[in-house]
Amino acid sequence: MSVLRDFISILEGHFDNKEQFEAMEAKGEEFPYAKHVNTACNSKIEGLPEDFGGIFILEESYYTQKGSTHASPHLFLFTEEADGSVKLTSYDMPEGYDNSSFTYEKLGSLSYDKLRPSSRFTPAIYRLHDGIWEGGSESMFSPVLKFTLFERFSREQLEVSESMEVNGRRTFGFDEPIIYKRIS
Repeated sequence: MSVLRDFISILEGHFDNKEQFEAMEAKGEEFPYAKHVNTACNSKIEGLPEDFGGIFILEESYYTQKGSTHASPHLFLFTEEADGSVKLTSYDMPEGYDNSSFTYEKLGSLSYDKLRPSSRFTPAIYRLHDGIWEGGSESMFSPVLKFTLFERFSREQLEVSESMEVNGRRTFGFDEPIIYKRIS
């Protein structure tokens, strides 16, 4: 199995942090209940080059906190680099979709030449260390808004740390990573 296919086999599927959420709730700590649905979607993209070696993933993320659920979908392209690492490039949401309609179930056919890499997101690089993929990136979304991503992926779980800072002050994120376990 190629490095990229192995990486995608870990990442693709349905995940949630129910176990972590319930433990935090039992301790009286505020923490979101989170779900990820990661689906490869190259089959829905028309006009991919003949020798295209990357895999597009539609990540549907749902965060529930204080009784309110927020959808946050993203289109990512994963490519295998010459050194055996895997690169994640974030793409802008395709025209005609919004946070509630950009799901695999509602996804129509997309034209490859109309997909645009995000100009704000610095691609993340993942490397394999002792059976665990880890990596991330820092992106300056504006001169004062920094987004930091660090992730660790294994067959057992996806560990995701994300934070937003405005002028060095955290406005989003948690002290510990969200731990997703596969649910299907």
